[in-house]
Amino acid sequence: MIAVEIIWEECGAALRQFILKRVSDETIADDILQEVFVKIQSHIGTLRDVHKIRPWLYQITRNTIIDHYRSRKPMVELPEPLNIEDGFVADDIIDDLTPCIDNMVNRLPDKYRQAIILTVYKGMTQKEMGEKLGISLSGAKSRVQRAREKLKSMLLECCHFELDRLGSVISYKPRRTSLSKCRPQTITSLKPL
Repeated sequence: MIAVEIIWEECGAALRQFILKRVSDETIADDILQEVFVKIQSHIGTLRDVHKIRPWLYQITRNTIIDHYRSRKPMVELPEPLNIEDGFVADDIIDDLTPCIDNMVNRLPDKYRQAIILTVYKGMTQKEMGEKLGISLSGAKSRVQRAREKLKSMLLECCHFELDRLGSVISYKPRRTSLSKCRPQTITSLKPL
């Protein structure tokens, strides 16, 4: 068995140079090198042939560099202040439709109403909802998806929506054929669970 200290002394500088050719920031390169040696320490027992240690080290290093690039999330700086178009109506639409949506949620079958209230109104994750109701995660996901589909269907039956190219609602118009279904009942809050 080869000691990690010996690997560090003999290969540390070469591995750092290898990393620096692929990562321009020295601080990040040092972090990656440290991560490489943590992996070497934890996997040294899996090395079968000591004569193949160099290819093994470089494979760990390549994989760690790849993991670094995969984990990076692109950051976009937004201008201050954000220039939101005049006439931006999404918030107004949400305010207008909230009583109607609450009414529709109240009209859903109990298990679907419960799924929407727990995940949307009370902020539970689908996993937490499943645990609370004693159903599997896949069952919880399915129930939430079906509840959303039913709610969407009710909304589309009630109103015609105009969407922008990104799929955001920019305006809506109630359909005359179903105004009675859309009007909020005299309910001030959602039915309790």
